[in-house]
Amino acid sequence: MTYKSYLSIYAKSFSWAGFFLPKKTLKKCSALYDFCRVADNIADDLEEIVNKEKRFNQFENDFNNKKLNDPVIKNMWGLMEEFNISVKIVQDLLIGIKSDIKVKVKFNSRKDLLIYSYRVAGTVGLMMAKILKVNKKSSLRSAIDLGIAMQLTNISRDVIEDSKNNRFYIDKNFEEISSIINLADTFYENSFYSIKEIPFIFRFSILVARRIYRKIGYKILNKKNLENYQNAGKIYVSNLEKGLETFLAILDLIKLSLTSKKDDQIRHDHILINEEINLNERF
Repeated sequence: MTYKSYLSIYAKSFSWAGFFLPKKTLKKCSALYDFCRVADNIADDLEEIVNKEKRFNQFENDFNNKKLNDPVIKNMWGLMEEFNISVKIVQDLLIGIKSDIKVKVKFNSRKDLLIYSYRVAGTVGLMMAKILKVNKKSSLRSAIDLGIAMQLTNISRDVIEDSKNNRFYIDKNFEEISSIINLADTFYENSFYSIKEIPFIFRFSILVARRIYRKIGYKILNKKNLENYQNAGKIYVSNLEKGLETFLAILDLIKLSLTSKKDDQIRHDHILINEEINLNERF
């Protein structure tokens, strides 16, 4: 399966935002997306756990052993070498995805949720930032924040679907769903000002993706209660709404150009994550 079909099936919001990237950069981002999607598909396939574990372990071993006859793995190693992406980041990602290969997934604390969100999505934000030529540590931390925010949005949107697959990242009640969306909002806010450190040619695409994903959370909150949330099915942002959020991203771009914050003024809520993972080793 080609990148284009992966993107159109699994990542419509990113596909929209990717339109605003230069083709050469989009191709490199696509190689990263391919790698993540191949690993994720193994964890999500509807087959016996033991078979999924075997397939995932094989994929992980092939990556660690640089099996370059696999184009997905070859392209990933190419990105790591070109953009100085630490193997620890990729290993964090694989640990996160592998943690879903269980009969039942159940988180018992906010710390579990944030560490998982870092592993499966904060890592992707970090790697994407490196591909977009971001170097400042504070800005790389903000890229992690944006990845975590998007993952928390995904988790809030997919509570019913995940529960059918015996995955309980958060409790199935609207109060908890609303709480996680508000938590995501904190991470969206923390990601904003460092976007100014992204080269201008790439900046708008990230602002668009950020706005579209954030809109999903607002639409969930508008459901008001669990019954409405369940009846709504999978909540998504329509093309008309994406057009509006794209316009509003222009205003974000202007706001960024008119304001600035020093690195020590930008918040990063990584305390719980750092209790288990030394993020400084990932930069």
